[in-house]
Amino acid sequence: MAGFSPITDMVYRDPKAETGRNAPSIALITRKWAPAMGGMETWSMKVAEALAERTHVDIIALPGRPDGMPPHALALLLFPFVTLWKLLRLKPKPQVALLGDMAIWPIGFLLKATGFRASIFIAAHGTDAAYHRRGGIKGSAYGAYLRLGARLLKRSTVIANSRATADVLAETGWSAAEIIPLATSDDGAETLPDLKNDERFLLFAGRLVARKGCGWFVRHVLDRLPSDVHLKIAGTGWDPSEQFVLQHPRVQFLGQQDQPALRRIYADACCVILPNIELENGEYEGFGLVAVEAAAAGGIVLAANHGGLRDAVIDGKTGFLVPSGVADAWVEAIAGITAMSQDERMSFIANSRDTVSRHYSWDRVASDILALSVPAQQTPHKL
Repeated sequence: MAGFSPITDMVYRDPKAETGRNAPSIALITRKWAPAMGGMETWSMKVAEALAERTHVDIIALPGRPDGMPPHALALLLFPFVTLWKLLRLKPKPQVALLGDMAIWPIGFLLKATGFRASIFIAAHGTDAAYHRRGGIKGSAYGAYLRLGARLLKRSTVIANSRATADVLAETGWSAAEIIPLATSDDGAETLPDLKNDERFLLFAGRLVARKGCGWFVRHVLDRLPSDVHLKIAGTGWDPSEQFVLQHPRVQFLGQQDQPALRRIYADACCVILPNIELENGEYEGFGLVAVEAAAAGGIVLAANHGGLRDAVIDGKTGFLVPSGVADAWVEAIAGITAMSQDERMSFIANSRDTVSRHYSWDRVASDILALSVPAQQTPHKL
């Protein structure tokens, strides 16, 4: 696998990459790169590595700050022009320019305006496509910004990470050419539940914000479960409106967990819950990577049949989709999981892990991206 420096914005080309017979060379352009931390940074680095296994990849990345925060505003403003300068110097020129998120669409326009002949691909994740839904001056301005891009880049290829993201893109005039679900960074190491542990708990992993539904779950579901079932929360930070959940007597706040510890908790939990709810302001889950990571680690996932979670869970195979905001359905679903025998549980987990390894791999993401520009290749996977 190609190695990429996490702290450079220099163009990188892997000289050892074995270019496929018809695979186009790609320039990956992203403002989301380490040492900044987040889902989009992970996407950028993992996609870069996976693509470099198949073709030549040039990376023009704007690294985050050493403390893990995003780049400064001035660096972001200059990034399109720095990118253009670097791309014009490349020899040979890449055949595809893959922009890492919707917010940097002007880079695609600059390339077209200066006669750059590469095909323009733009990846859409979540907030970068849906910020206009927040309303107010900023939301309205961002919506106008996206609508302008949709008019100027009509021939670009937009890649959405879920059907929900594709629907949101349409609100500002963008049409997703393909839906390419995300992948897990799980290392594949098998984690088995501790069968000697009689503790029965549910796990919520992530930040406590209203759209993720933990507060709704505590209000409407938790007290209806058997008294020996409690809820553990792994994550950092919360919105004021969700802070009340930490005071519930059947809730244990674990704080931030490293990946090995989180894998262990995923596997030991009765089930991992993602009870997302619909909000009036239109916020939604662009994908829901926790669902994939938990299933890969040996957890049984219960996720709301809402937003991008519909593409993060293959219902009945990598977890179960439950009606969003319907307390009775959640009580019934949890009862079904807790009633499983050990043999039934282990059989489901084994099949789930196998399905995740095939459907939610970075190799599959890279193949799907390349297939968009190489008609002769296999049609991209759709859930």
